Parts: sequence; C-alpha cells; structure tokens
Amino acid sequence: MSKGTLFAFIAGICVVIGSIVSATDRPLAFIDVPSLIIVVGGTFVTLFISYETKNALQAIALMGKAFKEHRDSNASLKDEIGRIVRWAYIIQKNGLQGLENEITDNLREDNPFLAYGADLVVTGYTGAEIKQILDHMIESQVERDRRQTDALKKMGGDAPAFGMLGTLIGLIIMLGNMGGDPSAIGPSMAVALVTTFYGIILARVIFIPLATKMSVRNDVSIFKYLLQSEGLVLLAERKSPRYIQDKINSFVDVSEQFSIDRDLNSVPSSDNQG
Repeated sequence: MSKGTLFAFIAGICVVIGSIVSATDRPLAFIDVPSLIIVVGGTFVTLFISYETKNALQAIALMGKAFKEHRDSNASLKDEIGRIVRWAYIIQKNGLQGLENEITDNLREDNPFLAYGADLVVTGYTGAEIKQILDHMIESQVERDRRQTDALKKMGGDAPAFGMLGTLIGLIIMLGNMGGDPSAIGPSMAVALVTTFYGIILARVIFIPLATKMSVRNDVSIFKYLLQSEGLVLLAERKSPRYIQDKINSFVDVSEQFSIDRDLNSVPSSDNQG
C-alpha cells in the first residue's frame, strides 16, 4: 500500500468535507443520489463507449494500482547499475554460460524486461540487434501505459461535463415548476448545482490526480528499462565492466552512481535482487 497516496487522498476528502461542515449547518444538502448517478454513471458509460471493454477495465483497475507501492519508484538505480557491472565480470570469467546462470526464476518474476534482455545476450545477438528489439518492447509498453492513463484523464474531463448536464436537468425541472411555490426555487437550485460539485470532485480529487501519478510512475519504469537496455547492449558488445559502469552512470544523478571500487562487493545476486 502506498501510504503517501492513501494519506493524500484521505486528506483531500477531509478538506472537502471539513469545508462543507464548517460552512453550513445543513451538510446533508450536498448528498443527492440522482446527481451522483448522473455523474458517476455517465462518466463510466462514456469510458466504455470510448474504449474497448478490455481497455476500459484496465483503466478502472489502474485507479486501484495507484494506491499500491511502486517498486520502481522506491528502487535504487545504483543497484541496477551494479547488477549489470557484476554481470560483466561474470561474462569475463565464465562467458555467456555464467550469465545464463544468473537468469533465475526470481529474476523472471520480479524483472521480466531485464530477464528477457539477458536471454537475448545469452542467445548471442549483437548489441545493435538487442537495442532494436528492446526499443520495440519499450515503445510498445509506453503505448499501452499511455492508453490507460489517457482513459483516466478522459474520465477526469467527462465528470465535470456530466456534472453540468445534471445541473441543466435540475434547472429545467426547476424552471418548469416556477409557477408553484417560489420558496422552493432556492432548494431546487441547490440540488441542481450539486451535480457540478460532484463532477469537479471526481475529476480533481480522483481521476486526474491518479492519472498523473500513474503517468509519472510509468515514466520512472521506462527510464529504468532504458538504463537496463543500454547495459545489456554493452554486455553483448563485451565492453569492460569499468566502461559499462562509466557509461551507465551518465544516465543517473551523481548520488545514485555506482562505483566498482566502493560498491561491487555489496551487490546482491539475482536470487536476492528484484
């Protein structure tokens, strides 16, 4: 569970509820089931109209993933660099057979992209061929991730629109009853505006923030893939461990750079490293 995301979400809800409670003695006026049905129902209906069912369900599932810990965001890139450098020493000593022994079931489960790339190196592809294959994988992953986050962003745009639709419906009903009791106009207007309130809350507290978070997380993962891809290409080209260290270190901040002289002995094996 991502405690930061959960805390921020709860804090956002508390800010809204707190402002309502402190501003009025009738907080229940902000609860209107028909308005909620229009906004929530309409937003999800347009999601399934706009996207294939599989993609729509993936976008909904993505909201739940935002509240889980993101391994790539918490992982140290220094460890990734260290692993590639250690593999370079293994290849120098034992050849590609040594690298093949490093591709464990744990690695395939925890880091399938790296395991797949290592398989390509073991197979004997050239650096250029590996780069081309992995670039295609990364591009495909970017497209899949973008499709899901775009769906969430679309929901963030649709929710206020359905809020406005609900408000228009309420106003039409209110104007149709204006020949009756004038004192009912105020409460009717309040109910009409509640749908706009729901639309804005859903868009700005749920859909758009979660889409932004997942987009940022995807960028972190893609950067890690690019770093790993560069290291795998260098392994295939049989570059020296120190050259690989210096080349990949150029990808990261100085605080996360790996040093063979300082850090090599602390790099865990693939069985213990995800």
